[in-house]
Amino acid sequence: MAEEKPKGRFGDTHPKRKSRWGKRARYFCHCCKKEMPFCWNCPCGFQICDSCLRENMWGLSNGATWVCPDCGRIRSF
Repeated sequence: MAEEKPKGRFGDTHPKRKSRWGKRARYFCHCCKKEMPFCWNCPCGFQICDSCLRENMWGLSNGATWVCPDCGRIRSF
C-alpha cells in the first residue's frame, strides 16, 4: 500500500498565495492631483495626501477620524 502524505491546510491542488509586500503602492491625491509617497485612502478608491487633509481638516475630520467625501465612510487615522 502506498503511504499517504499529510495534506496541507488547503490541499495539494490549492494555488500558492502571492505576497504583496514586494509591490510598491502608488498613491495619487484626488485634491492636488499629484503622485505622493503616502496618501490617506478609503476602500472606495478616494485618496488624499497629508497636506490636503490638513487644509481640509475642518470639513473632513473631528480629530480622531475622517469622513470620505465620496462615499461617506468614517475612517480612522
